[in-house]
Amino acid sequence: MSAPKTLRRRVMAPLAVLAGAAVLAACTSNTPAPTETSGGGSAAPAPAGANDEPGDTVTIGFSAPAADHGWMGAITSAAQAEAEKYKDVELRVAEGTNDVNVQISQVEQFINDKVDAIVLLPFDGAALTDVATKAMEAGIPVVNVDREFSSPFAARTTVLGDNYGMGVSAGTYICERLGDKPDAVVAEIAGIDNLPLTQDRSQGFADALEDCGLKVSNRVAADFTVQGGETATSNLLQAAPKIDAIWNHDDDQGVGVLAAIDNAGRDEFFLVGGAGSKNVMDMIKAGGSVVEATVIYPSTQAADGIRMARLIAQGKSMSDLVEVEVPRTVQLHAPVVTKDNVDQYLPTAFQS
Repeated sequence: MSAPKTLRRRVMAPLAVLAGAAVLAACTSNTPAPTETSGGGSAAPAPAGANDEPGDTVTIGFSAPAADHGWMGAITSAAQAEAEKYKDVELRVAEGTNDVNVQISQVEQFINDKVDAIVLLPFDGAALTDVATKAMEAGIPVVNVDREFSSPFAARTTVLGDNYGMGVSAGTYICERLGDKPDAVVAEIAGIDNLPLTQDRSQGFADALEDCGLKVSNRVAADFTVQGGETATSNLLQAAPKIDAIWNHDDDQGVGVLAAIDNAGRDEFFLVGGAGSKNVMDMIKAGGSVVEATVIYPSTQAADGIRMARLIAQGKSMSDLVEVEVPRTVQLHAPVVTKDNVDQYLPTAFQS
């Protein structure tokens, strides 16, 4: 689906950095680079070609937060599955942790072990910046996933989702469904309000709705948990006797959101989810519920990070680009999944 004209200009610039995993689907060559440089670059990267054929064996260290919800669990599982596709990749997975000091020690161990690359989804990007910079200064390329470091010197490349784009996609879908109803009541169930990612999602949503003359009439914030989703949604439904559409930021908390909707016996609206869980996609495919769509926040980001770490460590480039270096930033797209295209996205969906 396309964004409204004014929003299209707003969102295409960041997406132009790289519009998603399609470019990563065919991105390896096998001639090793002649020399290495500090921070994991190479003086003369090899030309692209011979995709996915084995090259020099590389050891990649991987660290991420604890898999305490479906999306984060899928992040680690996808990274491991991606590494297993390559005979020339040895993946060392640190135990998932939400303790920044433990995660710092994991990265320090990777540095001491002299791994060839590190893929790091930090629990706190700012807190992990110094140790990531230390790895880069030791000549170990770092691929930063999802939560950004506070210094450009801490990573060779960064793989990001598009939080603002999620909001734009959700709002655009609702505009296409309700744009001829200027008095439509649109509700929003956000995540944790003090997180930049939540703020970005809400801003994109508001901007898209404004473009078609709609606005958020009722808004609550949950905490990305099932219990939080159920409590926040119960409060929302009590406050709003009539709703036309709801956007829920997160399909994990959506389990509680849907429980509250069922308990209230409400079905006069349609719901758009967020992140892309298998549970929600199965409901979209089956039909017959309030769930019409969800917006992808890719749980494949770390898997893409593994691919890119392999390329960088082997001195390779990305075959779908003219550029001879792996890009500094890759921002993945935030597409809307509906009954029309759900089969395309089910293979990469995560279990809430």
